[in-house]
Amino acid sequence: MAMISPPSSAISTTPTTPSRYENQKRRDWNTFCQYLRNHRPPLSLPMCSGAHVLEFLRYLDQFGKTKIHNQNCPFFGLPNPPAPCPCPLRQAWGSLDALIGRLRAAYDEHGGRPEGNPFGARAVRLYLREVRDFQAKARGVSYEKKRKRPNNNNPKSSMSTAMITSSASTTTTS
Repeated sequence: MAMISPPSSAISTTPTTPSRYENQKRRDWNTFCQYLRNHRPPLSLPMCSGAHVLEFLRYLDQFGKTKIHNQNCPFFGLPNPPAPCPCPLRQAWGSLDALIGRLRAAYDEHGGRPEGNPFGARAVRLYLREVRDFQAKARGVSYEKKRKRPNNNNPKSSMSTAMITSSASTTTTS
């Protein structure tokens, strides 16, 4: 019995499903472009600067879902407050950081010059750092840089790990 395969033209025309990241990047890009069109006066992408990106981030804050305590709130600095408070809901730092990363990539993909990318502007990086630091203080949580994991492919490191593990098990059994 011979297998029948579809014509090669049918295979090449089937669209691939974009990843979750690509879909989110497209939605974020469309939202930013809509923001520029609604801006007074309307802005074109080449005229957009880091200051406009900051305006956009501040605009998005009103749709946030993360409680960020004000400095005069009695729960400022507490990771798990014991009662509700009137502090505003804002965008979480991690969400803003991921959004800027996706918009930086989308800007490049839509023909923007990498050196003129407003999402990579110094003011935007400083703003994100300020938001991260303030939110860490407000929640009583510090954001530590992720440390690189040891390379498990290195035979010396895995050998020393095995030696430590075996010596620990021999000391606990005696």
